[in-house]
Amino acid sequence: MDKLAQLRCDVAVVGAGPAGIAAALTAAESGSKVALLDDNAWAGGQIWRGGATVEGQPDDVVRRFDRLSKSGGQFLGGARVFHAQAGILEAETDRSLLQIQFGKLIVATGAREVFLPFPGWTLPNVVGAGGLQALVKSGLPMEGKRVVVAGTGPLLLAVAAYLIGHGAYVVCICEQAALSDLLRFGVSMFAFPKKIGEAIRLRSKSRRAAYLTESHVIAAVGQDRLERVRISQTGRLCDIPCDYLACGYHLAPNTELAQMLGCSVRKGFVQIDEYQQTTQTGIYCAGEPTGIGGVELALLEGQIAGYAAAGDADSATALFAARARYRKFVSAMKATFRLRPEIAASATDDILLCRCEDVTVGCARKHDSWKAAKLHTRCGMGPCQGRVCGTAAAFLFGWNIDSQRPPVFPARCASLAAVSSVAEQHQTNGGSRMNTYNITLSYQDRSGSPEARTVKVEASSIAGAIGKATREFVKSLDRKQRFDMNKGLKIEAARSTGEEKSGGESAAAEAAG
Repeated sequence: MDKLAQLRCDVAVVGAGPAGIAAALTAAESGSKVALLDDNAWAGGQIWRGGATVEGQPDDVVRRFDRLSKSGGQFLGGARVFHAQAGILEAETDRSLLQIQFGKLIVATGAREVFLPFPGWTLPNVVGAGGLQALVKSGLPMEGKRVVVAGTGPLLLAVAAYLIGHGAYVVCICEQAALSDLLRFGVSMFAFPKKIGEAIRLRSKSRRAAYLTESHVIAAVGQDRLERVRISQTGRLCDIPCDYLACGYHLAPNTELAQMLGCSVRKGFVQIDEYQQTTQTGIYCAGEPTGIGGVELALLEGQIAGYAAAGDADSATALFAARARYRKFVSAMKATFRLRPEIAASATDDILLCRCEDVTVGCARKHDSWKAAKLHTRCGMGPCQGRVCGTAAAFLFGWNIDSQRPPVFPARCASLAAVSSVAEQHQTNGGSRMNTYNITLSYQDRSGSPEARTVKVEASSIAGAIGKATREFVKSLDRKQRFDMNKGLKIEAARSTGEEKSGGESAAAEAAG
């Protein structure tokens, strides 16, 4: 079993992007003992990736990192939270399991790109817009590479400018929004001079790239890798030769952890009050999970959440007016970059929707809900847990992606077993009542033969039941059988009373325990 490390803090912050850093910084400087967790080794999120060590980071950002390092808060990098319960977070690192007991929790889990399916979207060198930017930040050489940047939203300009700055030749930027909508958005930007200046600067850097409005990707074409992109511009088709396609249809909030903690979500975003507190007392949320609004709004929301969690209501209240101003920008951006219905036409029935489980659009379309598609096709039950196909299915079929279950991310068997041990101890000390669960564990050995076992488990939660069953299952395997678990352990769990069903809970077993 992994080594278990335990710590206590007044305020735990999950996510070390701008909102999380602002929250941790204000809470720590207000006198609270703070733990800041992120699954990346460095704080900064996508926008400040690499932290203060990255050359060219703006001076104000470097100063913010310096304040964070001197604030007394503890940064836990490379720690991925996979389970949460009342007052406790469980997170994995490469070699250990962390258990953090907290008084207040701030969820600042950011957002991810919306990547919609079209013919050829699984070809090598077809990537997300922000994904390609992240790869370049991690060292991918782009000198002389031809790139088409496509999708929607302000991110496209930022990505194009960044790639050009690293030697790429950006052929064109394909924005699906109409020119009239963009012009109206530009007029609304006069209330935000800093935003206008930033847009002008980015467009100046990418001025040699054609900016095509009412344009979207129809298909990516190539044999072993991408060779050209077929786009539709105001209904006219054309092929553009390129080496990379960076395609992103705006952002989707990462609300999985907040949902698992019981926080209410409406229209895809976590519901909060004026102090950034969710519907769960003592749990706050800041940044993109509450609304896609950019770094300025994320910083303000993080500060308000940090002050509120630390008990400094006056300092939090002083920031309300600035936050309200930037929320107007959010509304304008949402109206401008809403996705046009014709984009869905590219996702024909033979195209893969779920890459992890090889489920096509047509196969998923036969069902009337996300939960039904999961139960019958395993769509959304692979390693990404629906983070790619779930947002695509929501757009294509209008489904509500509402079946969040622990673990939040695929987790090691040892970690699930440790969660079970904690739950058992909690029950021994007079904690939650026990329930009976039916747990089915299955895997494929190296010959492709299926192995499965169903057991009944007593536990106080479905996560605890999964951990307990996994621990006993792995103990029962010999060394050869553990080695044969090459395709990962699949777990399906349901309350034996029939009151609660996981909808095909899954977890990937990276280690045998």
